[in-house]
Amino acid sequence: MPSKSKAPMPTATDQLLSLLDLEPLEHNLFRGRGPKEGWQRVYGGQVLGQALVAAVRTVEKDRTPHSMHAYFVHAGDPAHPIIYEVERIRDGGSFTTRRVKAIQHGRAIFIMSASFQTREDGFDHQSVMPDVPAPESLPSEKQLLSKLVAHLPQNMRSYWERERPIEVRPVDVSRYLTRERQVPPVQQVWMRATGKLPDDPALHQCVLAYASDFTLLDTALIAHGKLLFDSDIQLASLDHALWFHRPFRADDWLLYAQDSPNAGGARGFCRGSVYSRDGALVASVAQEGLMRSRKTQFVVS
Repeated sequence: MPSKSKAPMPTATDQLLSLLDLEPLEHNLFRGRGPKEGWQRVYGGQVLGQALVAAVRTVEKDRTPHSMHAYFVHAGDPAHPIIYEVERIRDGGSFTTRRVKAIQHGRAIFIMSASFQTREDGFDHQSVMPDVPAPESLPSEKQLLSKLVAHLPQNMRSYWERERPIEVRPVDVSRYLTRERQVPPVQQVWMRATGKLPDDPALHQCVLAYASDFTLLDTALIAHGKLLFDSDIQLASLDHALWFHRPFRADDWLLYAQDSPNAGGARGFCRGSVYSRDGALVASVAQEGLMRSRKTQFVVS
């Protein structure tokens, strides 16, 4: 008998697309699953991406998201699915508004408002993209890991060694080699999906929402000589806002230029501008997050 060929293992991109493909349960009600490993709590970008998918599925195809504003209320449990409940706030002549609530274990863990608009022409201007090296001139993640592996703690090393759906190439890696405080807290990274994505503009926006939470809050740590996986700090996203300005592809290189103008009260505030390779400003991001020393005996509920 001919041997049965094994089905190819799903790539990280396949897994991301599956993660964003919500299961419809009822009118305005969807279920999203999470990865079974890799995080002690649900990654914030997963909930951002899935919530935007839920909102998109209740809106006419001729309207695309232009902004979303979200609050992380409770830490999510990656071992259990998340229910997304969409409230249809408004369907106007040009704009559509949706509110999404993510529910787990009987309580809301996340709330988001999203606005959609029909395509319109109008005034046009934007900020200039920073002058940085092209992504091809920077080391890949594998090359970067080989250079930094001796300097990274085990938990951070394990994170970099896993296959991920989003490739990130930092423009400057010096902060991983020193614990000196660096002011101003600024960083630029190139990022893209590691595989080809379908030709669906809304899906590319959802993938960017997923990726936009990766390095943003980490920018505030630069001023204090800290890294994301340091055991003596506690980090958690508190809110997240994202504005879409122009069309883009999330499987092409995007420059994520980030800065942190303020930290105080155990919170860090960060901003990001996302540019396409040709210099178009395609999105803007803002986030405030918990940034607390673990010496303080508080926990995120």
